Amino acid sequence: MHKILIINGPNLNLLGNREKDIYGDQSLEEIEEISKKKSKKLNIKLNFCQSNSESEIIELIQSVQKTYDGLIINPAAYTHTSVAILDALRAINKPKIEIHLSNIYVREDYRKTSITASGVDGSICGFGYLSYILAIEALNSLLNNNK
Repeated sequence: MHKILIINGPNLNLLGNREKDIYGDQSLEEIEEISKKKSKKLNIKLNFCQSNSESEIIELIQSVQKTYDGLIINPAAYTHTSVAILDALRAINKPKIEIHLSNIYVREDYRKTSITASGVDGSICGFGYLSYILAIEALNSLLNNNK
């Protein structure tokens, strides 16, 4: 059984109440529930967390090397600003996928650049909560092909 971690960045704890036209109606708890159901079907043990703290996110990323088989991360606003998170992503050699609920490439200019994307194997954005499901499926494929 593969073990994966999903890390959610700042302000994602406000989903369901925050800018529903951009981020959708689902709360982070609902997305977690949907993600865990999908993971269970794929025989994946999923840990799901959220932090508003850059240092906590970095420590979670660093834990992947020893504790998990892969990582899915929604860095949220840190996507566009955090070289420290990029460095942490580059320091682990496990499959990693970056996700976003919204399509960052059709938003404000400052959101169109993902600093963190060069530290992951691939990115999925613009599909709302389905970005999580697609990432779980993609990570599962990466892990199964690496056997």
